Amino acid sequence: MPSNSMATIQKLYEVCKVSLSGNGPLSPEAVDSVCSVLDMVMPCDVGLETEAQSVRSWRSPRALNRKSAFHSSSAIRYRHIHECKSFSIGIFCIPASSIIPLHNHPGMTVFSKLLYGSMHVKSYDWVDTPQPLNLSKARPAKIARDGEMSAPCGAMVTHPTDGGNIHAIKAITPCAILDILSPPYSSEDGRHCSYFRRCRKADPSGILLDRSKGSELVWLEEHQPPNSFVIRRDLYTGPALSL
Repeated sequence: MPSNSMATIQKLYEVCKVSLSGNGPLSPEAVDSVCSVLDMVMPCDVGLETEAQSVRSWRSPRALNRKSAFHSSSAIRYRHIHECKSFSIGIFCIPASSIIPLHNHPGMTVFSKLLYGSMHVKSYDWVDTPQPLNLSKARPAKIARDGEMSAPCGAMVTHPTDGGNIHAIKAITPCAILDILSPPYSSEDGRHCSYFRRCRKADPSGILLDRSKGSELVWLEEHQPPNSFVIRRDLYTGPALSL
């Protein structure tokens, strides 16, 4: 593994260590610091250059054995790099046409970098309502993002209450996403992942929603993802961190 690869992923860990805490980023400047290093990370820095090269020719009619670089399973795979009380770092490797259903990151700031491939992202933020709602039932949300992304591109950041904290991802080609969560999921601390779907009823509570800002408003309700949705732990093959 080239020394510059070791330096890049190590630098990402180091900037996370001084910029992130158990309550999330220490400041807006800390968010910028993490993003500036995350933008530098390439597939070769985390042991994914072979897969990235294959995806670059995915749409080419001359591409031969284009699936040979990928695992034979169609399951989404997660490569864990590091986790502590302040943050976690890991990579999701998603086969073409696979979907990570609509889910949330409660109380968490999420940094995401698309390492290779193309994907469609649809994300929402909760909408404040004039009266309390039963959180176990449908809640109003507005679209924060709805479109395709292709590598290379810059890092995305979603905050606990804005930027698209609730989102779904569909892989157009095989793709890999490096995620940093701050703080990480923790059921003990009330940060567990919930899944959602759009409610069939347009306005189940009768609340009149303000559409003046031009955002599409929908109602989301919790539900269990299909049994076919599987994320498997995979071996991280990139350079190890010096903790």
